[in-house]
Amino acid sequence: MENCLKYLSGVLFGIASFFAPVHELIVCTVLFIGIDFVTGVAASRKRALRQGEEWGFESHKAWRTVLKTGFVMTGIVMAWMIDRYILAFAQTNLANLFTGFVCGVEFWSYLENAAEISEHPVFNRLRRYMKRKLDRNLENEEDEQRSEE
Repeated sequence: MENCLKYLSGVLFGIASFFAPVHELIVCTVLFIGIDFVTGVAASRKRALRQGEEWGFESHKAWRTVLKTGFVMTGIVMAWMIDRYILAFAQTNLANLFTGFVCGVEFWSYLENAAEISEHPVFNRLRRYMKRKLDRNLENEEDEQRSEE
């Protein structure tokens, strides 16, 4: 039994060693996902109360967040491995780009949740401002792609 535990701990620490070079990115992403999850639960509760419905915490939705976190962590490691071992000459920083994308999506969701929870105009304005800016950036990219063709 003792040998089995040593083997298991060795395997677990070996797997964890893959996360060591990108632990800051993972911690940052997990925090963004966690904050979005907590505010999402609060927004869901407020929405249900506002509509006069009964609210309850659903574990299957929480498990989706756990799965998402696992996939995102794996994605960060995979992007880092591409940066480090496959495209080492290019210095692409794919892990940072992937993390930035995920954190941006989680931040957007947080703003939606904060607007719903607080009903404060600042969050609504910020959300509309970010949507306009994103739409403009997407339009500019589409124009650039059309002009290249």
